[in-house]
Amino acid sequence: MLPSYVPLVQLAEVRQSTSGRWARQVPARGEPEQVPAQWHRIVTLLADISLFIGTRSVWSIAASSRLTIAAIISVCYASILVTGVLTLVVRRSRSLARLDLVVLVTAVTLVYCAVAVAHDFNDESILTTQAAHQLLDGRPMYGQPWPWLFGGNIPYTATVTGGYDFTYGYPPLLAILTAPLLWLGHTALPTTLVTTTALAAGTVAMWRMLPVPWRSAATMVCLGFGMIPAYARLGYPAVVALAFLIPVVMRWTRMGTGGRADWARAACLGAACASQQLPWFLTPFLLAGVYALRRGEVGARGAAVAVGRIAGTAAGTWLLINAYFVVTEPRTWIAGIALPLTQGAVIHGQGLVDISLYFTDGSDRLSWYSHASMLLAAGLLAVFVFFVRRLGPAATVLPWCAFFLATRSQDGYYLLMTPLWVAAAVTVPPSAFANAWQPRLLHGRRTARTVLAAALLAPSLAAAAVAATGGPPLHMQAVGASRTATTLNTLTVRVSNPGDSPLEPHFTVTTGQGMGLYWTILGGPASVPGHATATYRLQPPGGHWDLPRKGARIRLRAFTPSPVTLSSQDIRLPRENDRAR
Repeated sequence: MLPSYVPLVQLAEVRQSTSGRWARQVPARGEPEQVPAQWHRIVTLLADISLFIGTRSVWSIAASSRLTIAAIISVCYASILVTGVLTLVVRRSRSLARLDLVVLVTAVTLVYCAVAVAHDFNDESILTTQAAHQLLDGRPMYGQPWPWLFGGNIPYTATVTGGYDFTYGYPPLLAILTAPLLWLGHTALPTTLVTTTALAAGTVAMWRMLPVPWRSAATMVCLGFGMIPAYARLGYPAVVALAFLIPVVMRWTRMGTGGRADWARAACLGAACASQQLPWFLTPFLLAGVYALRRGEVGARGAAVAVGRIAGTAAGTWLLINAYFVVTEPRTWIAGIALPLTQGAVIHGQGLVDISLYFTDGSDRLSWYSHASMLLAAGLLAVFVFFVRRLGPAATVLPWCAFFLATRSQDGYYLLMTPLWVAAAVTVPPSAFANAWQPRLLHGRRTARTVLAAALLAPSLAAAAVAATGGPPLHMQAVGASRTATTLNTLTVRVSNPGDSPLEPHFTVTTGQGMGLYWTILGGPASVPGHATATYRLQPPGGHWDLPRKGARIRLRAFTPSPVTLSSQDIRLPRENDRAR
């Protein structure tokens, strides 16, 4: 489905693909065949090498139960090895271009082999599959908790209220595409097949639209390294969004010039926004860049018309995909697609929140991480507008910087969109922004421009500092336990609240990164009043908790929902059957 957009987008690129610096390496009749550039060989070789990563684990699974798949993977190993040799010895550009195609076909084959043997449920795929069933049955898809789906190895999304989010919280396109494939069975295969096919199609689209010497870069960043294919096998909606965004960002500086390619790009942008929420953060940067580029050519009115045409087409596509839900369940639909911004999930990730989660004992100002993230997104957009001639080529990278300050600062928010970085880097040179419009307020004054950029970003940094320098609002101490030599059955904790406001704690115990399930409160008040102390008796999930090895770090955590806070304390478990004093 996705590659059908590619010819439309390429109509506006015909002249560029046959002349100029990105010309195809195909000699005219009667001319000698070109010798491949050494960097072209290296790009192809790196893409070929990247296919090794993660392939052995897939082969190991297949060799024990799916021998046909294992045999296909072994053939792919041979393809990788032979291609590696030929990449370094072929003498014609046309031959190397054919090897680029071999690398692509090998990568796609390996991706589908992995799907065939590894398509177990996770939280993303199980929610999407259930949403697709709801859609087929004519029942509401949003706002419906499905706690029975979770258990075993399915991860939970914990919230600061002491519970978990069991509802579907994404735009509907992936569920719509999954619904017709539910006949394949009751596994995650329908969802993972959609996301993997979207990834493969997006890769093919990027491969076709890139200049010939760069084509293997598409294979490498989309299908190599084992990163994004793993997310596709987990059924992440962001993979579908990525596939639709690839035709958008390829030579995106030509958006707004009119023609069928313009309409196709705008439609793809709308479909991406109807797939997952990450494209919502990229869209303002693209529209601001298009406005600056077109205003430099046709003036303010013409630029506004161009941007309005793109935005209108994208919004129309988005609304068309969402129309059924707008009509049948408008309130739960709008709450569902906004859920990642409103659900109050506990802090997690590889960003600045780690200061409060791991390096200190918590913070009584966790909400300021969210404020910092939104302020940084707004600040980066403003800086982009003021300095578009310099920052224009980074339009596909800047939006994701804001997530480093967010409360959910997971690396998936960064790496899932990295193919867009490459697509823009190859097809959007800095020279494209030479005549772009930007405010002339501080034109020619370097020091003043630096001060302006710092002023636009300072609020986000200040908010991040407020969050990171907060202290734990609760002081906790383990004072009793019911345990055996290997398990903990209950834990008694004394909690002090030195502040003025009452706090409602929800407890968990961890021995590593992340957060486990909440522990049940068997005894203790609903909240700890200000300047008071309370004692809680806690029970682990399932009734018992396996004790870690001797010397392991045991960390007791308490989240409160209003205000959103985290208190953490390393504890030493009392001896067997110790009682609280």
